[in-house]
Amino acid sequence: MSDPVLLAFVGIPILLAAALVWGAMVSWRRAGAERAAVRRIGVLTLVASAAWMTVTWAVAASGILTDWQRTPPPFGILVLAIIALGFGLAFSRLGTRLATCLPLWLLVAVQGFRLPLEVAMHAMYERGVMPVQMSYSGRNFDIVTGVTAIAVAWLVWSGRAGHRLVLAWNVVGSLLLVNVVTVAILGTPKFQYFGPDHVNVWVLRPPFVWLPAVMVLAALSGHLIIFRALRRSSTPSSLKTRTSH
Repeated sequence: MSDPVLLAFVGIPILLAAALVWGAMVSWRRAGAERAAVRRIGVLTLVASAAWMTVTWAVAASGILTDWQRTPPPFGILVLAIIALGFGLAFSRLGTRLATCLPLWLLVAVQGFRLPLEVAMHAMYERGVMPVQMSYSGRNFDIVTGVTAIAVAWLVWSGRAGHRLVLAWNVVGSLLLVNVVTVAILGTPKFQYFGPDHVNVWVLRPPFVWLPAVMVLAALSGHLIIFRALRRSSTPSSLKTRTSH
């Protein structure tokens, strides 16, 4: 873990979990909740995040995800669980509070984590750990989302841009996420679409399992929450409330 590249696959997920806990507490407080309720949601979010990260790490460490003889393969079940959790979080009470009580620029800025992530992933490709199609030298263009998230967040925060830019950015970012997830799935031993020399198995072990289990989950739920925030802020009353933050 002294390797900064390897540390990125642990540090970024932990920071994302911490950001979720912070966001939950802030959004509850801005919604007018009492201190006890704010502490409660913080603890619940922390426990749930820690439990998910612990379970996915343990499952990957056990080697279960490397079994491709089962139907469906365990990794396929994990992917479905990530998608379900992403939608579940975005459309839960917590997702609603995040979409309505946090400023839009902040929701966009969080997606900037994809910039250092993509840099670390490219380093893994250069080391021969990750297949080329998963990097920006191949078919993964998610680094664009990370770079532009910072720029778009600043433009919105400074008042130089509005909801139309965020909507366009969010659509493009969502499509790029779908692209990289599709590339990842097609590269698994089940499909080997890119050939037997470019099989995507590196995320089946810790710490790299947190790439799909935490970081893809954060990207997916984050885009959905931004869509919800844009929809809610389209009404005059919601827009007034949001701009006051």
